[in-house]
Amino acid sequence: MALKITQKKDTFSVFGIINNTTALNFQNHISLAIKDVKELIIDIENVTSIDSAGMKAIRTIYADCMANNKRIYIVGTGCKEVYDDLYVTSVA
Repeated sequence: MALKITQKKDTFSVFGIINNTTALNFQNHISLAIKDVKELIIDIENVTSIDSAGMKAIRTIYADCMANNKRIYIVGTGCKEVYDDLYVTSVA
């Protein structure tokens, strides 16, 4: 399944799979948009799976937000696992 990203104000809704094939496009799309939003909300409710490349992209987006003093929120089913990964990464 291809990855689809829609934007409504500061919220980016992601549909599909964030994997080795789609992660770079996902990262590039969101990273470019960071400049134009006050805060970043990524809705992963309709993401069916995220592999290690997808998590790497999310960690990069998170780091970009921190570097640019932007708040980032990841919402939807599975966001606790993403949060846990980001928390472990930032603590280490």
